[in-house]
Amino acid sequence: MNQALNVKVTEEQRDCYQEISNVAMGQAADLLARLLHVHVILPIPVVNLLEVNELRMALSGIESSNSVSGVCQGFIGNGISGEALLIFNDASFNDISKLLKYGGELDTSLELELLMDTANILIGACLRGIAEQLDVVFSQGHPIVLGQHVNLNDLVQANNYRWSKTLAIEINYKIEGFDINCDLLLLFAEDSIDSLNEKVNFLLED
Repeated sequence: MNQALNVKVTEEQRDCYQEISNVAMGQAADLLARLLHVHVILPIPVVNLLEVNELRMALSGIESSNSVSGVCQGFIGNGISGEALLIFNDASFNDISKLLKYGGELDTSLELELLMDTANILIGACLRGIAEQLDVVFSQGHPIVLGQHVNLNDLVQANNYRWSKTLAIEINYKIEGFDINCDLLLLFAEDSIDSLNEKVNFLLED
């Protein structure tokens, strides 16, 4: 693992990241709500500068005992890189299948399709929203399945990442009246944080 960089985020910068994330997740939630004809419950995004081995603690919306499935997707642009991680509570699959009007028996293959479709909606919309506000353009890699029906601790492991610190933004999505719960975690690489801070400082000066 690379030697940790001396990166910092001030409280004012953290508040700005939170506001940027709030706008972006609202855009993603609106897209999801119109697609599914539901009301999406949105908490305030949680922003923290973390050691990578603290990622599990960042996921406040999902219990460690729950069976989960996850997808990650890398992104890069304008000197900023990272990974988006969508973690889906497996209890959500039945209801999301009904809302998306998927036919057939709910098996592992169909669950994977549901997972990828939801990831494409939420990750894509959130990254676009953040990119627009920071005046950058992100290129997204191919989504990768991290696991299906596994323990959260097995899904989120520090040795999956090349960095020791990350700026982590956690967004928990719930749908009113349905047992649907997923966490979107945006993880920015530590060597991107100075570039991010410069962008945020420009916004703070306006």
